[in-house]
Amino acid sequence: MTSVLTGAQGEQMLRRREQAVARGVASATPVFAQRASGARIHDVDGREYIDFAGGIGVVNLGHVPPAVAAAVHAQVDRLLHAAFQVVMYEPYVAVAERLNRMTPGDFAKKTLLMNSGAEAVENAVKIARAYTGRPGIIAFDNAFHGRTLLGMSLTGKAVPYKHGFGPLAGEVYHAPYPYPYRSPAGLSPEAYGRWCLEQVELMLKTRTTPDRVAAVIIEPVLGEGGFVVPPEGFLPGLQALCRAHGILFIADEIQTGFGRTGHLFACEAFGLTPDLITVAKSLAAGLPLSAVVGRAEVMDAPPPGGLGGTYAGNPVACAAAVAVLDSFEQEPHLARARAIGAAARARLEAMAARCPLIGEVRGLGPMLALELVQDRASKAPATAETDAVIRYAWEHGLILVKAGLYGNVIRTLMPLVISDADLEQGMVILEAGLQATR
Repeated sequence: MTSVLTGAQGEQMLRRREQAVARGVASATPVFAQRASGARIHDVDGREYIDFAGGIGVVNLGHVPPAVAAAVHAQVDRLLHAAFQVVMYEPYVAVAERLNRMTPGDFAKKTLLMNSGAEAVENAVKIARAYTGRPGIIAFDNAFHGRTLLGMSLTGKAVPYKHGFGPLAGEVYHAPYPYPYRSPAGLSPEAYGRWCLEQVELMLKTRTTPDRVAAVIIEPVLGEGGFVVPPEGFLPGLQALCRAHGILFIADEIQTGFGRTGHLFACEAFGLTPDLITVAKSLAAGLPLSAVVGRAEVMDAPPPGGLGGTYAGNPVACAAAVAVLDSFEQEPHLARARAIGAAARARLEAMAARCPLIGEVRGLGPMLALELVQDRASKAPATAETDAVIRYAWEHGLILVKAGLYGNVIRTLMPLVISDADLEQGMVILEAGLQATR
């Protein structure tokens, strides 16, 4: 991971990391951040980078947004921790009220706060099982739902998330997620979506039965799976199938939420009203906070004491989240997200016209990706080339991360506050990396 561009401080930090940090913790770059603001990161050696990774979708409002920083500083002076299960505090309630109002669905809702996305997913499953009295959960291939036992059991990729960590949790079934770029020959995206729905229906006849399934959990747009947008009709059809069988519909909006797709939540783009929604990442602008939001009667299924956590809904994280939600209600972040998405897509499609390494440009709003292939006819994944592009990028001042089943997808997670100049400079570096690699 070292580079001739890594300075003395960075090299020293790398040596310390190698001695102190577990090997299983991977890092996309050898960069050690010292400070950051907006869409720029400064490392320990004084170098500056444009950030197209956003802490893996965590800083949609940018690094250290002033209003959030001010709210955090004010809360630190008042209360750091009390444990909501012991002594309650207003910021927890305020976040719950906001999320109940801002998430899709015109019905009474309640909210549970936790620390991480994986915890939100685990608790959504607990709640679904408590409400329905059923054990089974249907998830999808290529999905990512976390690294805990249940999270990795739900995740639809074996390496590196599952391999060597079994046995996995039971009563989890995986169905195909429609991936139009790699659909079976001869199937249109819509036909492929219908086929995938038929596979879920078949699963309910061959591998389990509807009265054994508590919930379906799905990312409206695949995150770690490669920013795949499902064909029109697939998600509404899946929700209708759930309704027909009394199965709860859980939308995992952990990466897609808070403006990443040009909507506050990706569900809005597809006309969905999930029974439960999991959120995290940009909810608190970098502080650890997640939530399960859902129908009040469903959320109230577990008895008192059945939900919670020592640090869950920490008051400082909640103060940050209130500031984030204020900002989304008061500032035109969603309009800016759509503008960034349109500009970025136009640049990426122009790159694809010039660079045969790009097999597909896809995404929703500013949640965009390039799938790199060795040639467009075979669509053979260009995994090594993807790594080379990412390395070129950080060596030239741009932070990128990859995704996808084959590790051949470059994704864009730039903060929604990025300037036009930084967006363009980042795109110039990305294209130069593609041209240098092909």
